Amino acid sequence: MSQDLSRIRAFVQVFDSGGFSAAARQHGRSKALLSKYVTDLEDYLGVRLMNRTTRKLALTEAGEVYYREASQLLQQLDDLDATISDQTAEPRGLLRISAPRNLGETNLAPAIFAFMAANPMVTIDLRLEDRFADLVDEGIDVALRLSVLADSSLIARKIADIGHMICASPEFIAKHGVPQNGEALRNLPCILDTNMTAHASWRFSDKGRQYSVHVSGPVRVNSPAAAMEAALAGLGFAVVPFYLAEPMIAGGRLVPVLEDQMLEGASLQAVYPHRRHLAGKVRALIDHLVKWFEVQPVR
Repeated sequence: MSQDLSRIRAFVQVFDSGGFSAAARQHGRSKALLSKYVTDLEDYLGVRLMNRTTRKLALTEAGEVYYREASQLLQQLDDLDATISDQTAEPRGLLRISAPRNLGETNLAPAIFAFMAANPMVTIDLRLEDRFADLVDEGIDVALRLSVLADSSLIARKIADIGHMICASPEFIAKHGVPQNGEALRNLPCILDTNMTAHASWRFSDKGRQYSVHVSGPVRVNSPAAAMEAALAGLGFAVVPFYLAEPMIAGGRLVPVLEDQMLEGASLQAVYPHRRHLAGKVRALIDHLVKWFEVQPVR
């Protein structure tokens, strides 16, 4: 059994590292041994898992299926080991993280890299992308999201509040006027960020009354930065996170509206697959991020 696990782990390590030489350096094993393990695994399965050339390594169709399932199996075993081990032990191992690109580049990357500095036994695969990755299929340990999908197979923990504001270009405001309440937006062009929960229903509070307004417009995007660019181009009102909008407002390129009427924005959530055993490295990262953003709020 241990021999089988060694072969499986070697296969996953080689692909994750991008090749036999890189895997050998990263995991302290000889290239020849890794090659033998992968070959033995292919012989045992009776199918080629990898296409190898001097420049490139790629998974076959069978290899993609086997990699996906094997990665999950190894992760579950690692999670179980971490759970059974002393909880005060130093976090270690590869941590795959998915996060939105703009927030990742501006606020999350420094926090994550500070976690690495404090935990030198942890390695990070940080994937910045403006989409909701499939955590199970893609082997993601934790996703940092500005909204949470209604998916019973996932669980989430709040990391920090992320303020948002409605804004538009000065030229657009000059043409359409300043809306006095949320209801006025029903008949005005709005830009929809489909990453937002209920992206076509904006929520407001006016004199103690809370209500939602269905909005529509010429642009639908899955990126807050792209939504802001559409607003800068004069295409409509957009809900934009503070950390993106504030420099544009300070420079006079965007104008905020309804600042005292829009309800609170989204929160940053750590989302992970519902597993009985949560890896200690994941728990340690989440605890670190909560403490980090208590001291350094997202702006």
